[in-house]
Formats: sequence, structure tokens, C-alpha cells
Amino acid sequence: MGFIIFRLIIFAALVWVGIRLLKAYNRKKLEYQQKHVKDKKEQSEQMVQCRFCSLHLPQKDAVKHEQLWFCCHEHKQHFLDDGPEQR
Repeated sequence: MGFIIFRLIIFAALVWVGIRLLKAYNRKKLEYQQKHVKDKKEQSEQMVQCRFCSLHLPQKDAVKHEQLWFCCHEHKQHFLDDGPEQR
């Protein structure tokens, strides 16, 4: 009788350890996924269009003048001096 109780205690302890390990694994997996999604959002960038030549480029590479975006300083200067490019 004592041997059966001992086996049940060992079995319960193994189940408890298994559940704890599974919960820890799922928590780490969720943290990794959330961090990975956050990193992807940070990597995606807003695209803007050059007002002078209509080129699309990432906002971090563009030149801003008030509410207008340009692909380079030369296009910004041409636009400010001459207005939009006539095609």
C-alpha cells in the first residue's frame, strides 16, 4: 500500500513539473513572438513621394520642406525656385 502511494506522489510531482515546464515554454515563446512583431513594425517605414519628380522613397531618406517631401536637396531647390516640374 505504501509503495502505491509513493508511486502516486512521484507521478503527481512529474505531472506538476511537466505543466510548469510547458507554461514556461509557452511564456517564452509568446515573449519572443511579441518582440519579433515589434521589431517588424519598427523596420517598416513610411513611404513618401518626391513633390518634384514623383519618386517614392522611405521617409528617413527624404528631404522635408514644410509639408512637402523631396528625394534630394536639388529637387527641393528646383521646386522652390521654379515650381513643379512640367511634363
